Amino acid sequence: MVTLCSCRSEEEEFIQAPEEALLSYNSKVANLMLKTLSNDGSNDNILDRSNCFNVKLPLTVTANSEEITINSDEDYKIVEYIFDDDDDDNDILEITFPITIIFSDYTERVVNSKSQLNSYSNNCNGENEADDDIECLDFIYPISASVFNIDKDLISTVSVNSDSKFFTFIKELNTSHIVSVKFPITVKLFDGTEQTIHNLIELENVIEAHKNDCDEDDDYDYNDDDCDDCNTDQLINYLVNCTDWTVDKLERYGRDYDDYYSGYTFNFYANGNISVYWSGITAYGTYTANGIGNNITVTVDIPELPYCNNDWILHEISQYTETKIDLRVGNNDRIRYENNCD
Repeated sequence: MVTLCSCRSEEEEFIQAPEEALLSYNSKVANLMLKTLSNDGSNDNILDRSNCFNVKLPLTVTANSEEITINSDEDYKIVEYIFDDDDDDNDILEITFPITIIFSDYTERVVNSKSQLNSYSNNCNGENEADDDIECLDFIYPISASVFNIDKDLISTVSVNSDSKFFTFIKELNTSHIVSVKFPITVKLFDGTEQTIHNLIELENVIEAHKNDCDEDDDYDYNDDDCDDCNTDQLINYLVNCTDWTVDKLERYGRDYDDYYSGYTFNFYANGNISVYWSGITAYGTYTANGIGNNITVTVDIPELPYCNNDWILHEISQYTETKIDLRVGNNDRIRYENNCD
């Protein structure tokens, strides 16, 4: 046990804490915590193509001539939906300036032009280059600590409820501070599981053990992780509860067949059957869905409609102006079902 003594209002106060709960300035665990708490600049790469900062919301952008107000992280997908709508066009994003950008240490800068934004982007690491931030686990708040300032002989208690506040608190520590973190605390791992931490030694070990567990997605390809949260129940729920699906995208063997099934309506049933109607004709087939996240395989077998049949990979479930189920295999095969159902 370590005992710290301080005078306040003519009375002595003590902090008694095990040494493994004391956070020291510039210690290994403090630096690991800073890397875990730093601002992730890659989550809005569809806007700024920069991993070392992100753009402060709200802001207005124009995507392929359509003006959008981005109010939250979820709105990045609106830009993506517009870009995904047609693979054969040139996707153009224009940002309405001025904007504010937020760096990894949560400091902010006002940016007044595209050229000024590019000058900041040029200082970032490129796609998938190693960087300092750790994105594979998160702290669960609130977290509290007692701080003893040796120079001022003062004890204070702090409580933080966000990464930015916790980052600033640790960053501002110096050799005059001794910090007793109030354990237990909880961290959430990349797979969604939570782990209870009882001291700083355990926290250091957990961060070290899990810091490389995930793909930090520091590339500019916004198409590669659209189904992180997808599951088969969600997919089947959309397919079954919306009727009369149509095909608005069809590519097979490197050729475009978007109009091949024009006028066909597809209905999916909970028992795994499919019916397709066109020009007074009805065809039948089956489908199955297995897997999770970006690895959901949707096997479609409609004998009379061979271009529909494949062991498809679920690429995306999007809801913007319509609901769309996008299935792909490699770079040459794609089918996208469309519906106006909510």
